[in-house]
Amino acid sequence: MKESFVYMLSNKNRTVLYIGITSNLLRRIEEHKNGIGSIFTKKYNVNELLYFEVFNDINQAIKREKQLKKWNKDWKWSLIKENNPYLVDLYESLRN
Repeated sequence: MKESFVYMLSNKNRTVLYIGITSNLLRRIEEHKNGIGSIFTKKYNVNELLYFEVFNDINQAIKREKQLKKWNKDWKWSLIKENNPYLVDLYESLRN
């Protein structure tokens, strides 16, 4: 079964959050970094990967993405900081 990823991106000033889902996290983040990820991420320069979760079931991933999108901003930031306290872009660690 193919893995699915739910991920959260932010801009360098950490003022905007974007939640997405993909089956190829590295490729998708590269798309965002190259300005072809989505209109929203291109417009607001949202391309730093701060958080992601891995799922073996696409339906569970979709359910989680919808759940996170309903959360208020503080809850999202708490989840990110719990796993990535220094808010580093995780993209480089994926590439290695």
